[in-house]
Amino acid sequence: MSSKIAFPMYNLYRPDSEALIQAVQALLATRGVAVTPVWPEEDLLTHWQSDDLLLSQACGYPLVTRLPEVQTVGCFHYSAPGCEGIRYRSLLVVRQRDRDKTLADFRGSRAVCNAPDSQSGYNVFMQMVAPLAPHGTFFRDVIFSGSHRQSLVAIGEGRADIAAIDCVTFALLQRHAPHLISDLAVIGASPAAPGLPLITARNTPPSRIALLRDALRQLVSDPAYRTLCAALFISGFSDVSRQDYASLLTGDYPQP
Repeated sequence: MSSKIAFPMYNLYRPDSEALIQAVQALLATRGVAVTPVWPEEDLLTHWQSDDLLLSQACGYPLVTRLPEVQTVGCFHYSAPGCEGIRYRSLLVVRQRDRDKTLADFRGSRAVCNAPDSQSGYNVFMQMVAPLAPHGTFFRDVIFSGSHRQSLVAIGEGRADIAAIDCVTFALLQRHAPHLISDLAVIGASPAAPGLPLITARNTPPSRIALLRDALRQLVSDPAYRTLCAALFISGFSDVSRQDYASLLTGDYPQP
């Protein structure tokens, strides 16, 4: 059974994503580890649970709710606005005409989320809204778009009024699809939460995980990969444990 690697979560500009996976593939090859790159487009849960998965990037909320057996490898640091070390934020995005409002002003409006198992687009958003609606529903309607990109499209087209958007995704779209956000505004941000975990299958031995971490540390420190990492806002790497993500369930995010 071949070992698979993938980076499905920030695949917003395919050439940069391909360069990243090729770089990691080469770094692992120098360590005697042969891998097969994959590009999962749908059913990420099945992809993350595969026994032949050597490395992939997941979302923190599924990690703590639906992926009890996968192992954590680490987490990239990102330099996008809103990031601090391994932590990132969600940005509250609205139309330009609503740029002077606060979250509380959107009571009774229409929210759009990328998916109900998303930390950045749903879980932290609902945690932010909860104190504003102690006795019931805050939004008139919550729709699911399928992606952060499509959530921004829904706001721009007037089908929704507000969304929580992963700050790394927002920065990448500013760079590669600025037309999507030219008429939108950011009115706030979530607390900083642990970023997207890099994971491996439950049966990956500790020695192989050590090789993965060593390769990823070289990726973020070797000058040969500096331009590639900068293109993706990757600025560092840290080991993480599953316990680092426990706060996603409680909303009690420790300060960085």
